[in-house]
Amino acid sequence: LHIDVNAAFLSWTAVEMLKGGAEKDIRTVPSVIAGDPKSRNGIILAKSDLAKGFGIRTAMTLHEARGRAGGNLEVYPPNHTMYSRYSDELYNLLTEYSDQVERFSVDECFIDYTGSRSLFGPPVEAAKKIKERVKSELGFTVNIGVSENKFLAKTASDFEKPDKVHVLYRSGVEKKLWPLPAGDMFGIGRSTAGKLKAAGLVTIGDVARTEPAVLAGLLGSKVQGGHIHARANGIDDDPVVPAGTVDAKSVGNSTTTPRDVSTREDARRYLLSLAESVGGRLRRKSLRGSVVTVTLKNSLFRSYSHRRKLSSPISSAKEIYDAALDLFDTMWRGDDLRLLGISVSELTEENYRQTSLFEIEVEKADEEDILSEVTDRIREKYGKSAIKRAALIESEE
Repeated sequence: LHIDVNAAFLSWTAVEMLKGGAEKDIRTVPSVIAGDPKSRNGIILAKSDLAKGFGIRTAMTLHEARGRAGGNLEVYPPNHTMYSRYSDELYNLLTEYSDQVERFSVDECFIDYTGSRSLFGPPVEAAKKIKERVKSELGFTVNIGVSENKFLAKTASDFEKPDKVHVLYRSGVEKKLWPLPAGDMFGIGRSTAGKLKAAGLVTIGDVARTEPAVLAGLLGSKVQGGHIHARANGIDDDPVVPAGTVDAKSVGNSTTTPRDVSTREDARRYLLSLAESVGGRLRRKSLRGSVVTVTLKNSLFRSYSHRRKLSSPISSAKEIYDAALDLFDTMWRGDDLRLLGISVSELTEENYRQTSLFEIEVEKADEEDILSEVTDRIREKYGKSAIKRAALIESEE
């Protein structure tokens, strides 16, 4: 199941105001939540249905939104502390139905319901019960998508809103999924959507019927091409990852950017810098890790992350960066980013590396290890800025 709060920030603000004695439910009038409401350049974070009727969209500037509403718009500031509290209330309710609950973002959760059917009945019935309980006990509405994997469940929850339960199984992919625009597919950002459209791939069905190798050539990434092809055909093996199941022993670093990152090239430089930092810390501790996780937070303060299990533990910046960039290309939605992070987990002693059937791969990995060791020694002796990767020097210039 994928549970998605309808207009979360606005709904939670409305519930909080009603609890405080407000006579008006701001969900029933043209209203928005906007960052820095006093500024013309404040960004719309959430909107009511009536505000949506004026053509107001999330991420639109407040100045433009007010112009469209003709002075009939009520504006309220964000309160992220309060949002976290309501997010926790939702999470706690969901854990009554399964111990396999993944908090995907502040207003989204996944439930692996596989082991709960005998307790709470068929998944669609359970989804309807959850939806009604959230509405009656917590005061806001959710959409719930039901499927056999995370991608299809999330896609289903985005169908007609609000306060709905939708089903999308692989058997219905051709009818329900394929007619949708390719750019609407979860995991496809603006850049990727543009490349697909330029190649004549307009719908998700077009993508599904295209060979993975063709998609890989088009997108410049074998991993991304295969991943998008699989999802377009309703295939997704990404597991639900409950809180506490990820190895707590990890080495990571993140950075809040001075300005929003809106291009892959800018993101690539930040990821390279983070990979350098994480790799150096791993080597100083004589550790390698076999799981790489990339975390992104967008300009709306919504975080999402993907992780990948590698065939062999790594510690070099190059290997960490390559894995992180593949993850980024797979997960980035094309939204403006204000934070990027990389972490490496499932740690082991540094002197272990899985052998390969292809000696050239082993040689390249060994060469990268030697290069990393030499780089570490130079920095220890002459300072961190004594040696830098050319790409990072270019970004500074």
